[in-house]
Amino acid sequence: MTAQEPPKIEFPCEYPIKVLGRSSEDFLGLIVTVFERHAPGFDQETIVVKGSSKGTFTSLTITITATGPEQLRALHQDLMATGQVQMVI
Repeated sequence: MTAQEPPKIEFPCEYPIKVLGRSSEDFLGLIVTVFERHAPGFDQETIVVKGSSKGTFTSLTITITATGPEQLRALHQDLMATGQVQMVI
């Protein structure tokens, strides 16, 4: 059996990213600031915000126009560097 390669992503493309972190007053603003640095002008009206059942965590789904793997790696690195992000999917 041969290992199947994951499908190649063709850039640029619309790329949804889910960010999970502890709920706080400044979580959304902080994450939007990081996204603006890496994907300036993305449509903030499309951000989907969901809180956990106990309100401990907030997940944000943000869709950007991804330009390449370098952009996505840098975005992930900056999101994790905030100290408020638990997971990026």
